Amino acid sequence: MSSIRSILTASLLAIPGPLLAQEPVAAEATNLADSLDPTLDSPLATDLPAEPAPPPAKPSTNVAVNLINLLVKKGTLSQAEAAGLIEQAEAEAATAQTAAARADVAALPPIPTPEEETRITYIPQVVRDDMRDQIQQELMAQAREEKWGENAAPQWTSKFRPFGDIRVRSENIMYGENNADNGSFTNFNSINTGAPFDATNALNNFPPQINVNEDRHRTRIRFRAGTDIKLGDGFNGGLRIATGDSNSPVSPNQTLGGNGGNFSKYAIWLDRAFFSYDAGPGDGQELLFMAGRFDSPFMSTDVHWDEDLGFDGLAVRGKVKLNDHASTFFTAGYFPFYNTDFNFASNQPSKFESKDKWLTGAQIGIDWKIKDDLTAKVAIAYYDFSGAEGELSDPYVPLSAADAGNTDITRPGFAQRGNTYMPLRNITPTAANGFGTTNQFQYYGLASEFRNLTITGKLEYDGFEPFRLTALGEVTKNLGFDEGDVASRAFSNGRPGRTINTADDFQGGDMAWNVAFQFGNPALEKFGDWYGSFGYRYVESDAVIDGFTDSNFGRGATNVQGFTLGGTMALTPAVRVGLRWLSSDEIDGPPISTDTFQLDLSTKF
Repeated sequence: MSSIRSILTASLLAIPGPLLAQEPVAAEATNLADSLDPTLDSPLATDLPAEPAPPPAKPSTNVAVNLINLLVKKGTLSQAEAAGLIEQAEAEAATAQTAAARADVAALPPIPTPEEETRITYIPQVVRDDMRDQIQQELMAQAREEKWGENAAPQWTSKFRPFGDIRVRSENIMYGENNADNGSFTNFNSINTGAPFDATNALNNFPPQINVNEDRHRTRIRFRAGTDIKLGDGFNGGLRIATGDSNSPVSPNQTLGGNGGNFSKYAIWLDRAFFSYDAGPGDGQELLFMAGRFDSPFMSTDVHWDEDLGFDGLAVRGKVKLNDHASTFFTAGYFPFYNTDFNFASNQPSKFESKDKWLTGAQIGIDWKIKDDLTAKVAIAYYDFSGAEGELSDPYVPLSAADAGNTDITRPGFAQRGNTYMPLRNITPTAANGFGTTNQFQYYGLASEFRNLTITGKLEYDGFEPFRLTALGEVTKNLGFDEGDVASRAFSNGRPGRTINTADDFQGGDMAWNVAFQFGNPALEKFGDWYGSFGYRYVESDAVIDGFTDSNFGRGATNVQGFTLGGTMALTPAVRVGLRWLSSDEIDGPPISTDTFQLDLSTKF
């Protein structure tokens, strides 16, 4: 049993010294790849406490009552919850006054019996955290007013809640003995981010190739640090920086010994930068507007969106409470993922038309508490990738690799592996290029359009407390995929120079599905807490855009199937160790199998 005063005292003691220091709070969403939990339904950095404005409470001489009223004003406690706590606090105060009166007439004060203590119900962790924050802010305000110490923090520092994490990973990538190493796996990203490839040399000189036969080991680090910013009046902001070998949208990992080796320094990238406005009424309901670069606002798995992917643009997210057991939620957004260079084409006085690319996404779902220990969450989403597909240029004769076609920028700015590609430059055969036998400088774009209809579901069962069983599933279909149209433009197995002309020769598809299970301690709060997970996925070639899917499975690919097995254990509340095994095989085309082992040591602060 605990008293109101003991809870408040414990909250004060939970504030690390010195009193004026701001406590770092980890605000990142649960990392699926790190935690092995395939769910992406994690709190965003924008999930900050709401600030409703209830009627002002009457001041009291009881400090505990005043603090409870303050939490009601901040929206942390409801009026009903506060009424019970205030009644208990006043009862405790009366008990204390009685004890003091007895002390005046008795030589010794009476010893309270257990029956005299006031029993209170369990207070949720989020309420306790907010109580601690409120107490800390009140103390900081009082310290500034009364000038406690000489190193008082400036008032503006109370608006910031910093957080961060560090991960060290040992990674082994092993390829199957029967993998096709005959030039079947063209590295289109290497071509599209460099000089165009002369396709007439494909029979004598291989284009850039993806490694499929030599095992590799690498040690990698990931460092991220940021802060949530409380701007007041419903406005909030966020900022995060991160490491990374490159500006890849799906990996902040930095390979040790990379970037030229010789203990070279590593780059830091702007990973998140946004502000938000919370217009929601509170009490379990939400209406949040976001602008900038932020975490994925959608419920999904890493088959669709890699867990490190950031979204640029505008989004709105809402939640409406239907009753005590169910609520509905929705998300919508407009996100640019390519903007035409202002001077395109740079080597011509007459510029080309813009070819911007946009993602329009919308999702609606329901969150249902079936029983006290069983909850379900289901959502349906539609994603329209406008301009993602490649376009054939106007006919022209490139005299050198630098002579741009008017659709060159429809090629992906970043890709991994698996999507079907088409040549972009419509090169006219003339004497200048040997009537098509020389100077076929070529870039490549996605052969399919992408318009995805996606259903995602999650089921959580807490009947094995303190363990939780979670089941997650997702299925998506690319409605923009037309097999005949794609086959007429596709290149066989990604090999430039070998054109497919019939649908029967084409190997590809538009469906993907993913199932995963996790069992164990969900919070990892103390040494020995653990959880394990298992998942299986099937992702056809053009089901999703390969540049946005999971960068770990099959080294980031579509046209793959296989399983993921792993586990994580807490060493301390802030430090954990994890192990994963990811095994993938090609669905269609030349064989390629990949096994990836990852050993992680991570911490958050």
